[in-house]
Amino acid sequence: MLALRPGCECCDKDLPADSRDAMICTFECTFCRDCAEDTLGGICPNCSGELVRRPVRPAAALARFPASTERVWKPEGCGRRSA
Repeated sequence: MLALRPGCECCDKDLPADSRDAMICTFECTFCRDCAEDTLGGICPNCSGELVRRPVRPAAALARFPASTERVWKPEGCGRRSA
């Protein structure tokens, strides 16, 4: 089950569980759409994987399976990683 992390790793923008602007890789590194597209070019700086839109968990399921509260943020920012 996806963790649904609450914020962008690059800019620390809030990304609530119902956000359609959250982008993730297969390891669930989480970025806002602006950072994912403009800064990272659609590639995760941590694993070099593709960043895709994170699915939205239905509200009814959030009560039983809440989103993560663990915030991952890199105050130094992030940039495109060389492969």
